[in-house]
Amino acid sequence: MERSIKPEILQLQLANTLVLDVRRQSDYEVSTEIVPGSAWKNPEQIDAWINDVPRDQNVVIYCVRGGSVSNSVLDQLRAVGVKARFIEGGIEGWKATGAEVINK
Repeated sequence: MERSIKPEILQLQLANTLVLDVRRQSDYEVSTEIVPGSAWKNPEQIDAWINDVPRDQNVVIYCVRGGSVSNSVLDQLRAVGVKARFIEGGIEGWKATGAEVINK
């Protein structure tokens, strides 16, 4: 499985995907937008929620730009058997394609 997914591809699969917003708390708090249907999970507290992530569902995560935060969380999710990828370019890449964001 690829490590990332293009925003354009995720738009077609959004209804069948668990989307997790893993932006740092400071980034999440200053933002007013989320990917529709996503749930915020604090990446600095991953040990508290990682076991609740389903192993039998496709999971996509995103941070601000799809960099170090997404890669770190992705490695931890995959290490416990989660079928996860991250959005290329993060939420900024998502918005750059014209994909919908909603107010949180």
